[in-house]
Amino acid sequence: MTFRTNRLDELFTSRRRGLATLATIVLGAAVAVIAGLIVALLSGVYALGLVFGLIVLVLILRSIEVGYAAVIAVITLLPFAAVPLPIGFKPTFLDLAVVGLFAVWLLERATGKLGRFINTPLSLPVLAFLALALASFVAGLTYAPLTQTVARHFAELILSILLYFLVTDSVRDADRLRRITRFILIGGTVAAAIALVLYLLPRATSMDLLSRLRVFGYPEGPGVLRFINDDPSLPQRATGTAIDPNALGGLLIVLLALGTPQLFARKPVIRRAGLVPGLGFMALALLFSFSRGSFVGIGVALLGLGILRYRKLLLIIVLALALILILPQTQAYVSHFFEGVQAQDLSTQMRLGEYSDALKLIQRYPVLGVGFTGTPDIDTYLSVASLYLLMTGEMGLVGVSAFLIVMLVLFVGAWRIRSGVAGRSDLEPIWWGFHAAMIGALVGGMFDHYFFNLDFQHSVTLFWLYLGLTAASTRLVKQSHAIAGEATPDEARSPFLFRA
Repeated sequence: MTFRTNRLDELFTSRRRGLATLATIVLGAAVAVIAGLIVALLSGVYALGLVFGLIVLVLILRSIEVGYAAVIAVITLLPFAAVPLPIGFKPTFLDLAVVGLFAVWLLERATGKLGRFINTPLSLPVLAFLALALASFVAGLTYAPLTQTVARHFAELILSILLYFLVTDSVRDADRLRRITRFILIGGTVAAAIALVLYLLPRATSMDLLSRLRVFGYPEGPGVLRFINDDPSLPQRATGTAIDPNALGGLLIVLLALGTPQLFARKPVIRRAGLVPGLGFMALALLFSFSRGSFVGIGVALLGLGILRYRKLLLIIVLALALILILPQTQAYVSHFFEGVQAQDLSTQMRLGEYSDALKLIQRYPVLGVGFTGTPDIDTYLSVASLYLLMTGEMGLVGVSAFLIVMLVLFVGAWRIRSGVAGRSDLEPIWWGFHAAMIGALVGGMFDHYFFNLDFQHSVTLFWLYLGLTAASTRLVKQSHAIAGEATPDEARSPFLFRA
C-alpha cells in the first residue's frame, strides 16, 4: 500500500513538473514570436523597451516574489506609466505587473504547488463587498453610459480587490512576509528620495525632468509642478512621480506607518543604516507635499503605535512636532495646516462644498448609489475628497457598510491576538506596522479619495495589497501559536474567536 501511494505521488508530481515545463516552453515561444513582431513593426526605442518589459514579465511568471517586487516598484516609482504603444489602448505598467502576478499565482495553484486554498476571517466580507461593487456598477449603467475608460478602470478596481485573496493565499510564511515588507520599504525610500530631489531642484529643471515621462503617458509642461491653491506665488508642493501631492501623501502614510516599528525591531527587515535615512526621506517628502489630510492620517497611526506598543515613539512624536512648530523653514506648512483647520483657505472651502454636494447625491440615491459611470442629475457629480463619501455615492450606504464591516473584522481579530504578537519577534514589528498603516489610510481617507478612486489605480491596488498583508500577518501569528499547541493570550480569554 505504501509502495502504491509513493508511486501515485511520483506520478502526480511528474505530471505537475511536466505541466510547468510545458508552460515554460509555450511562454518562451510566445515571447520570442511577440518580440520578433515588435522589432519588425516598431521603432528601435519602443522595441527595446517592450522586449525588456516582456523579459520582466517572464521573470514575474517564474517567481511570485518577483511579481510582488514588480507591482510594488511600479506603484512607488512609476504609478501612472503606460506602455508607449502607438495603438488606441495603452495598458499601464501596473496592469501588466498585476496580471503577471495573478498569472503566476494561478499557475502555482493549477500545478498544486500552493496546496489547500487559505481562507481568512475577511474572505466572506471582502467577497460581499466585491459583489456589491459589481451590483452598483450594473445598476449605475441606467444613469450614465459606459465608456471604455470607465470599463477599464472598473476592471482594474475588481482586480485590485481580488488581490486580497492572492496575497492571503500566497503569503504562507514569515520569511515571505518579511521579504515583501522589505520590497515595500525599499520602493518607498527610493520614491521619497526622488520626490525630494525633484522638489529641491530649480523649478525649470524639475519641470523638464517630469515632462520627459510624457513618453509613458505622464503630463508635461508647467502643470506638472503643483502649488498650494494652484498659485505659483505660494509654496511648491512635492509630488515625485505621483503627479498629485495628496496621492504622494497617501502613499507616504502607509510607508511611514509600516517602517516606523522597524526602528524598534531586534532584526529589522532593512539594516538601520538604510532604514533611518529612508524614514527621514519619507517624513520630509510628506512635509513638503503639504498634504494636511495625510499628516493627520500618519499622526493618528503613529500616536496609536506609541500608546499601544512603542512608548519611546511618543517622545519622537513630541520632538518632531516641536521642531515643526519652531523651525522657520516649516512655518509655511504650519500656517497652511491651521488655515485648513479653520477653513480659511480656498482649497478647504472648495472641499466643504464637495462634501455638501456629495451628501445631496447620497440623499437621493442612498441604497446602492449611482454606480461608477456617472450621475443622472446635472447638479451632482462623482468627485469628492473623501474615501467614504465617494464610496457611498458610488455604492450607497449598503456598500460603505460592507466596507466598514471588512475593517471591523480586521481590527477586532487583531485586537484579540495583540498580546500573542509579542512572542514572535520576527513578526511583531511587521504586524504592528501593517495595522498602523491601515489605520492611517482609513483616517487619511476621511480627507482624500485616492484609495478608492478609479483614476488612481495604484493607490487602490496598494490599499488592497496592504489589507491582504495585514490579514496574512495576523494569520501567521495565530498559526505559530497553533503549531505550539496554545492559544494566544487574548484568544484564550475570549469565547468568540475569528478563525483563519
